[in-house]
Parts: sequence; C-alpha cells; structure tokens
Amino acid sequence: MSQKHPVIAITGSSGAGTTTVKRSFEHIFFRLGLKPLMIDGDSFHRYDRVEMNTRIAQAQQEGRTFSHFSIEANILDELERTFKEYGETGSGKRRYYIHSEEDGKSLGGYQVGTFTPWEKIPEGTDLMFYEGLHGGVKTETINVAKYTDLLVGVVPIVNLEWIQKIHRDTALHGYKPEDVTDTILRRMADYVKVITPQFSQTDINFQRVPLVDTSNPCIARDIPTPDESFVIIRFKDPSKFNVDFQYLLSMIHNSFMSRHNSIVIPGGKMGLAMEIIFRPIIEHLMDERDNA
Repeated sequence: MSQKHPVIAITGSSGAGTTTVKRSFEHIFFRLGLKPLMIDGDSFHRYDRVEMNTRIAQAQQEGRTFSHFSIEANILDELERTFKEYGETGSGKRRYYIHSEEDGKSLGGYQVGTFTPWEKIPEGTDLMFYEGLHGGVKTETINVAKYTDLLVGVVPIVNLEWIQKIHRDTALHGYKPEDVTDTILRRMADYVKVITPQFSQTDINFQRVPLVDTSNPCIARDIPTPDESFVIIRFKDPSKFNVDFQYLLSMIHNSFMSRHNSIVIPGGKMGLAMEIIFRPIIEHLMDERDNA
C-alpha cells in the first residue's frame, strides 16, 4: 500500500460485470479531475491468443485444467511487481492486450489477440486503476492484494454470472452459446481455485442477486435487469473506510442491513451506491497523497 501513489483494483471473473464498475470509477475520476493510470488485467496473460488456444488444446488432451484463470497462464509476478513499483515510485512498465481490430489500429497496427511491447508508465498520474481477473490473488509466492489501497470484488451469483458471460460472448465475439458453456465448464476448477479465494481478500464486494428465475442459465433469453435484482455490498472491515451505514440507508431508498457489515440495495441503485461509497474513499486517498 502507498500513500503517495494509490493502487485501486477491481477483480472478478469475465462476465461478472467488472467493466460496469470500471465505468463508475471513471466517472468519479472525471468529476474529481484525476488522471488515473488504467491497467487491463488481460495485458498480464502469459500467452497470446494463438499460443493460448494451443496450450488449452494440449491440456485437454492430457486431461489437465488450463484456462485464463490459471496462475500459470499469467505473469502474476509481473503484476505484483507493477503494483509494488507503482505504489513506491508512481512508475513502472505496462503493455496492452489487443481485444479488437479497432484497438490494434489505435495502438499502432497490432493483430487481435497479441500484445504491444512493454513501455514505461507515463509520469504524472494520480493513481493506478486495475480491472481484471487477478487483482486480489494471493499464493505461497505471490501476493498481489498486498499492494492495493482499495480492492473491490464483483461477483454475481454463479447462474447470473454465466448468463452475463453467455450473452456477452455471443453478442460481442460471435461465439455459439454451447461453445461459451464449454468454456465455463472447462474453467470451473480454476474458478474455484483462483478466482473465488480473492473475494476473501477484497475490501468491498458487490454481489448482484436476481429476483427472477435463473435456474437454467444456458437457455436464458435475456439478462435480468437491475430492477429485477438486489445488490449485496459487503465491507470486510467497515472501520477501514469509516463506513456510515446509517447514512447509506438514508441515501439509498429501500436499502437495508443484512449483517453487521453488509447492506442490501435495489439493483437499480448500484451506480448511486458506488458514487456514495467510493467518492469519499478516493478523496481520502488523494488527501493522504497530498499530505505524504
């Protein structure tokens, strides 16, 4: 953790909704006039798309589990080093993973599924913001979570997460629903081993719970809307950020406490809740930076 160069990380599975949370933070950064360093977790994959597909096929032939969730499929020592170095100096290095042809063109003509070369992190950023799969990973040799000042988990209940991933991958990437389902099943062991434990490290978790039947996510025709959901917000240590639950209850209509450290809100109020919760935390981090 660093007072002078704060590190904020959003962690969750693909399809969990981390990108939506990222947009909420971007709005807060804009309103506060902050210049964040944006880090995409996919840039710390170990293999490009072609090589990754080859490794997955080889693992399946050998009866092994291998996916983007896997520790060995990512350079998490570099991720830990990036968090640590930025926290200490405000510097380090980064690269980009090319998700689309548009990304490739804007970054210099790189092919989809490849990486740009490593480059020096630009000077003058106010904080680092990471969004990806491994922001809270902790193993015997790696502790990424240790170097975060604010670690947020996004973890819908599993059926809803599957529905979101199936709809996202079919709409954005043109995959068939059955292919996305196969990917979900192939990743399940790594999900339990790598992704789930991170939510015990997070400072704040957002878990969306649908109020409609999602018992068969493979045939769901649409994603439950925010108004068809509740969101459970769990604070690991409310005293760390001086959480005022009475204030939250008064500001968010129809919210209620479910445990001493958890508040339940209507799904449509998630954006408002993030603004109320995260803005004062970020302002506090910036005050500490200025006073350091």
